[in-house]
Amino acid sequence: MTTYDDRASLADLTSTAERVRQSVERVIEGKPEVVRLALVVLLAEGHLLIEDVPGVGKTMLAKTLAKSIDCSVQRIQFTPDLLPSDITGVSIYDQQRREFEFKPGAIFAQIVIGDEINRASPKTQSALLESMEERQVTVDGTTYALPSPFMVVATQNPVEMEGTYPLPEAQRDRFMARVSVGYPSPEAELEMLDVHGGLSPLDDLTAVAHAHDVVKLIEAVREVYVAAPVKRYVVDLVSATRSHPDLRLGASPRATLHLLRAVKASAALSGRDYVLPDDVQRLAAPVLAHRLLPTAQAQLGRRTSEQVVHDILQRTPVPATHTRGEVPPGAGARSF
Repeated sequence: MTTYDDRASLADLTSTAERVRQSVERVIEGKPEVVRLALVVLLAEGHLLIEDVPGVGKTMLAKTLAKSIDCSVQRIQFTPDLLPSDITGVSIYDQQRREFEFKPGAIFAQIVIGDEINRASPKTQSALLESMEERQVTVDGTTYALPSPFMVVATQNPVEMEGTYPLPEAQRDRFMARVSVGYPSPEAELEMLDVHGGLSPLDDLTAVAHAHDVVKLIEAVREVYVAAPVKRYVVDLVSATRSHPDLRLGASPRATLHLLRAVKASAALSGRDYVLPDDVQRLAAPVLAHRLLPTAQAQLGRRTSEQVVHDILQRTPVPATHTRGEVPPGAGARSF
């Protein structure tokens, strides 16, 4: 267990996160917000879903983040014939010792890259449910703990593309945030040709942080101060999704917890040990939108979940206290 003296300071957190950010942006150019969200999810003990068309760097972002941190890494290529035991592991009978021996699957790593997760069958996708929520795997009645830190970075193609299975609601709800990489700007794409035209961008990449550093930073993020009005603001936003006329399924209580953890990590990355409403507004769409199901009428009107979240942000009153520049009493003197 991490003791108080072992916890990272705010300066340690920002400096380490800055090194990781710079390392990732050496490969993923022109996408600072995408890189920042990946760091937020890592420090908030969440899982990241990267959704976009093929070839825009989804898998490269996951690989770069994993290689920038000295953690164990496993990559799973999801295909229609992938079995749940390929992910979780399987017990094999050892005839010499006359007992079953557990062979761990690819999920037993600190950073697990699930490539094209929605190309596997729903049965195989469900093999991730326990590990993502409880950070453990149960096989043949025996439970095995997963290492710490533990993060699943999954990529998926849009559901209208050939050979994809939509992720079940329970699976999407376990991802803290969803991000779309998008196409690079012409300038960033030109620089990509100059820098990475001949060699793989991962060849010269080295780890700039260690696993125990990440664990200490996660402990530091947990101590970020959240005022009562900001907590109420988070609850009001999530509650509004459950009664919005354009949605047939709103956000779950798990979404409330994920949003709170994410905004604490975002505040820490900004060099603050307290959360502002701005942090909540910045992360509301990435954390909530992929969990929402629009009504049929909203879909006919081409109204997306992101648009609904932005509409809720416009209608929900923002807390009057602890606005930008105001430090909660005693928060500035707090140490991690």
